[in-house]
Amino acid sequence: MQRLRIKYRRGEEVKYISHLDIMRLWQRALNRAGIALAYSEGFHPHPKISLAAPLAVGVTSEAELMDITLARQASPHFFIAAVNQQLPADFEILQVVPIAESLPSLQSQVRFAEYTVELETERGHEEVTSAIAHLLSLEHLPWQHQRDTGTKHYDLRELIDDIWLVSFQDSLCTIGMRLRCDSGGSGRPEQVTAALGFLEPPKSIHRTKLILRAN
Repeated sequence: MQRLRIKYRRGEEVKYISHLDIMRLWQRALNRAGIALAYSEGFHPHPKISLAAPLAVGVTSEAELMDITLARQASPHFFIAAVNQQLPADFEILQVVPIAESLPSLQSQVRFAEYTVELETERGHEEVTSAIAHLLSLEHLPWQHQRDTGTKHYDLRELIDDIWLVSFQDSLCTIGMRLRCDSGGSGRPEQVTAALGFLEPPKSIHRTKLILRAN
């Protein structure tokens, strides 16, 4: 048995694939690459594959993390070469690291996610920086989000660790943000930009990092 932690990117061509289809995509690619997966026990065994934090549809990333357990050991070099050949365009494994099987689940270790968000705006540089400073100065920010099950009310400020201005050129503004991403709640970049006063949805959202708890 061998547990591997995989870092991969998801680009523009595959950003609209759902979480369920992502899991199916990985299983097909691993099977076609000849990777011997370990399976859970019980009446309905399933491959031991877990993603750190599901990526929202329409969001690209260079920092996705996944743990898988193999029935037979494979070198990181072989794994990357074999599996990348089976993945669709704009979907690529960047790094593979063997880890101890005794480590906690990957999902339980995720603490924050960082994003860069591009927005088209007619607001000026000073207005945007002032909006960021004001939001960060708040202790609470009551928010609500409409779901299929009804309206969810929560404190959006609790989900924001930091926000910063990356660049500002003509009418294009790029904002960085570090948002909470754990069992207690996950911040959504488009809600943060709405809280900053941007009326239009982001032009693009890109996840740049997943931050894990220290073991």
